[in-house]
Amino acid sequence: MIDNEFKVSSNVFPEELRLNFLPHYLGAHYLQGEAMVYDWARRLCRAYNGGSWNFFQLSNGGFYMAPERCGQMHVRWHMNGYNDMMGADAFGIVVTLFALCHLLEKCGDDRIADHYHALRAYAAQHVEAANILRAID
Repeated sequence: MIDNEFKVSSNVFPEELRLNFLPHYLGAHYLQGEAMVYDWARRLCRAYNGGSWNFFQLSNGGFYMAPERCGQMHVRWHMNGYNDMMGADAFGIVVTLFALCHLLEKCGDDRIADHYHALRAYAAQHVEAANILRAID
């Protein structure tokens, strides 16, 4: 059971303010980071072919992006043998975690590492935590 004092919450970021969302979190790396999110979505889900995404801010300073699409998505990652279904929100968390890790390798910005750990803390509390953590393992 999660102590409510340490529970991380998420809120959808207002659509009219989205232009500032990724620059706020990723600074000069925001275009590269956004491209990586969409690239990882295509890598991890063959059925993904674009669409609208929601942007979420976390109470611990983190963020993530998730497709607006409802329903389950089939996710496969050959590097760790993951092959399962998950909801669009969990998929967005996984994709954002992969993209942040990849971006950190490219730019070495400590803020990116902080955002990765903030999102991972949220992921550990998510209703699909077991599935998310298996996918990123």
